[in-house]
Amino acid sequence: MSNEPILLSKALTSFDALWSPHIVTRVNDYDVRVAKVGGEHIWHAHDDTDEFFLVLDGELHISLREPDGERTVLLPRGAAFTVPRGTEHKPYAPSGASLLLFEPTGTLSVGDRHDEIPGHVDSTTGHALKP
Repeated sequence: MSNEPILLSKALTSFDALWSPHIVTRVNDYDVRVAKVGGEHIWHAHDDTDEFFLVLDGELHISLREPDGERTVLLPRGAAFTVPRGTEHKPYAPSGASLLLFEPTGTLSVGDRHDEIPGHVDSTTGHALKP
């Protein structure tokens, strides 16, 4: 991790892969990740942690399966949203988006419970950001 300021715009230009978060820094036991997204991710849930999204650019939709049924939240640029732990959700970005995420170190980008992972979806715990 760098002990210098990190420009998120520069971090985002250092990779092209979609749904493949990169670790910008760490805060205590949490990764601060950036990701480029486009199209659909997969239905998944994180059993032991909430998931925080901040849209840096573009627009993100998150479908949620909640006790009262399914709903979709729309996050325009600058909007933040937290998916509660254990909630099945499926992010998608019809026109693409850039995100900032806070997740405990080691959290899989496809959660603990998920559908089959398509080939274009990276299921890692975050890639190191290249200098």
